[in-house]
Amino acid sequence: MSSAPVTEETVEVKDTEAAPEKAFSKTSEYIPTPEPTQRRDRTRTPSEMFEKVVFVNRCAKVVKGGRRFSFSALMVVGDNKGKVGVGFGKAREVSEAIRKGTENAKKNLHIYNIGPSTLPHEVEGAFGGGRVLLRPASLGTGLIAGGGVRAVLEAAGVKDVLAKSMGSSNAANVVKATVDALSKLRTRSQILEVRGKKRAERPAKATKEKSE
Repeated sequence: MSSAPVTEETVEVKDTEAAPEKAFSKTSEYIPTPEPTQRRDRTRTPSEMFEKVVFVNRCAKVVKGGRRFSFSALMVVGDNKGKVGVGFGKAREVSEAIRKGTENAKKNLHIYNIGPSTLPHEVEGAFGGGRVLLRPASLGTGLIAGGGVRAVLEAAGVKDVLAKSMGSSNAANVVKATVDALSKLRTRSQILEVRGKKRAERPAKATKEKSE
């Protein structure tokens, strides 16, 4: 008579212990999700771009309670492989102006024809009162440029160049004049296409003259 109720109690304990194990296994199956991997990829992409602040301007507006300050930032963004963009941002704080400038610059990215280390030929650019002269240089010369010209060439990935600013010293005009100069660059194959010549014609004629 006394042995029957003991077995019933043991069975009840086993049922109550087995239930939480099943609930834990179900919740653990839904833990891994693809969302964290997508967020990591988004954070990696901006770090690959070269960003540089060219100029930050402060503007003061006089009001009844005092003076209100606003800031404007000129930004240059590039991938060091020939792609460059220029942006301008305005805000009440410097950090916010820089953020707006970088976003604007990333929307205006353009690809330019540059060589592995220097420019293919001499070129001159102008915008407003700014005039910039760019000349190719031999390997190991470095970036002989300053200010906004240097920022644009660094973002484009040019390593050896001789540059001279011959017009206005306004940072915005100098940067846009440098971008105008880069837009005028042409490779050898593009120039031969415009002239209606093939790339293999020139060395063939040179070899015939040497044989004669």
